[in-house]
Amino acid sequence: MTTMLLLLTIHFIADFVLQSDWMAINKSKSWQALFAHTTAYSLMFVPFFGIYFALVTLLTHTAQDYITSRITSRLWQANQRHWFFVAIGADQLLHYFTLAATVWLLG
Repeated sequence: MTTMLLLLTIHFIADFVLQSDWMAINKSKSWQALFAHTTAYSLMFVPFFGIYFALVTLLTHTAQDYITSRITSRLWQANQRHWFFVAIGADQLLHYFTLAATVWLLG
């Protein structure tokens, strides 16, 4: 499996499968929920990419989700479904770019 396919597979499992309803609903308003999600997410990368990769990922994923979860939460509450899904897609694209950049920077 190529590095990018491994990254995308881990990302999918960590960002969607392992994220509980509580995390998803509350990460836009609770540091505890946000850190629970981003910590579980980042730990999934340790066996494959190491602790430094996971630490960088923890920092970047937390910063990104801090911003994007607040945007998507407001769009959902405003019943702006189209822009909600556009924002979710942009969030995912940002995560992909960040993961690829982290692999590149850490070798």
